[in-house]
Amino acid sequence: MASFGISRTHCTPLAVTLLLALVLPPALAIEVYTDREVYGTVGSKITLSCTFWSSEWISDDISVSWHFQPENSRDTYSIFHYAKGQPYIDDDGIFKDRIEWVGYPKSKDGSIVLHNLEYTDNGTFTCDVKNPPDVVGKSSYVHLLVHDKAPARAGLILGIIIAAALVLVIVVAVVAYLIRCCWVRRQARVARELSALERGKLHKSSKDSKRSRQTPILYAMLDQTRSSKPSSDKKSKGGLGDSRKDRK
Repeated sequence: MASFGISRTHCTPLAVTLLLALVLPPALAIEVYTDREVYGTVGSKITLSCTFWSSEWISDDISVSWHFQPENSRDTYSIFHYAKGQPYIDDDGIFKDRIEWVGYPKSKDGSIVLHNLEYTDNGTFTCDVKNPPDVVGKSSYVHLLVHDKAPARAGLILGIIIAAALVLVIVVAVVAYLIRCCWVRRQARVARELSALERGKLHKSSKDSKRSRQTPILYAMLDQTRSSKPSSDKKSKGGLGDSRKDRK
């Protein structure tokens, strides 16, 4: 009986733990999201976006922290912290007077803005959010690259190529349309000229036929006039001779 009591005492906490694991739902970890890479130019400003999702209501104890690890360095620096509704900016670090808080935790936003970018700002920035009691989760990282001029991204280059291809297609289509219009107009003009030429030939042939019909008639009239002239001359000559005979 004593042994049974000892075993019962030792098994009770384990049973309670198993029962709680079966009854209570598993805890959902907070999730933080940032861009993988961002690009900036010297002297400009850039927004480091940080959003999050939490299974709990946004409490007054929510906190947002930003850390910075310079490029080619293992050291990490705390550069910004938000807690109890107040932002706290590092006054002694490399981002002194260059960080602006633009986040709004009630909208699940913990973003910051960096002003007057420098080459030394190249590195990795880490955003970490805690929303008690939802405090379990991984931080999110964003890599900043600062250049003299903003580099062309692959998406921008692809967009330019696609736009150029579309413009080329439109130009080819317009040229083909103009060529076709010119060809159609030329064919219509040629057809008009051929029809006009055909009408001219028909008109000329009709005139020639009329002339050919009139020519025999003219020749017949000329023949008649020629044949009538000798007879009249003979008559006149005969009349003169008779008159001379009568006079004698």
